[in-house]
Amino acid sequence: MSGVVAGFTVIFVIIAIGFVLGRRGTLGAEAQTVLSRLVFFVATPALLFDALATSDLAVIFSPNLYVAAASAFVVAIAYFVIAALWLKRSVPELTIGALCAGYVNSANLGIPIAVFVLGDASFVAPLLLFQIVVLSPIALTMLDLSTMRAGASRLDTLTAPFKNPIVLAGAAGLAVAVSGWTVPAAILQPFHLLGGASVPGALLAFGLSLQGVRVLEKGTSPRRDVALASVLKIVVQPLLAYAMGRYLLGLDGHALFAVVVVAALPTAQNVFVYASAYGRGMVLSRDAALVTTLASIPAIGIVASLLT
Repeated sequence: MSGVVAGFTVIFVIIAIGFVLGRRGTLGAEAQTVLSRLVFFVATPALLFDALATSDLAVIFSPNLYVAAASAFVVAIAYFVIAALWLKRSVPELTIGALCAGYVNSANLGIPIAVFVLGDASFVAPLLLFQIVVLSPIALTMLDLSTMRAGASRLDTLTAPFKNPIVLAGAAGLAVAVSGWTVPAAILQPFHLLGGASVPGALLAFGLSLQGVRVLEKGTSPRRDVALASVLKIVVQPLLAYAMGRYLLGLDGHALFAVVVVAALPTAQNVFVYASAYGRGMVLSRDAALVTTLASIPAIGIVASLLT
């Protein structure tokens, strides 16, 4: 459990710094918006390109990928359908909610927990790749198309997804990895440096967003949406990962433990960055990220006690 505590401590400290900065007004009234846009348009695309361009695809394409992809897809689709029928939300809010349910905090929390708890960072690599290459482009395309201005041309509609910096960076990084080309250090280093700002930037922006608000406050927070996303994320996704890993792929021991722990990770703060960029579902993504982060601590502890 020491690895779990260490991983979550890093997150809470940086979020707390962002909260203090917001409370003191150090960065100005528009700090959260500017920082979120910086992370969305610059830092995260740089991180994705750097991570994918230097990745070992042979390691990534493992049974862990199938469990991670299927469990994330199932809970995201479940949220979309349930919230559409029960809560009657619009497509942008449904998309953000689906990400809250299925998009795992695989970088700033997943990597340290994979190292400290599972003993190998490669356990989280398949999920990271799936979210970059598949889940994010699908969600961002839906957001692009569902939030376009009225009267947009057919050309604008068709090309909108291909103008998204995260989609473009992910595709470029994957193309480099598949080609086997080694990017010269002088070219790759700027992406590495800019990408280093993605994780702390997202956490600081999240902390800034907590200033002046109360999480799950009555009348301002979509509580049913948050509850639905949180249950799917912390309860259903790990159970689904366990069932798939054990009964479909025949995993056991440490391999089974790893896929369940990864599935039990909370909602990524990047979902809040996406919501901020489109101006939709911001409260939902903020509250769901905080609730699932707090709930995942005992959830991972229970997984560890049952499977080790």
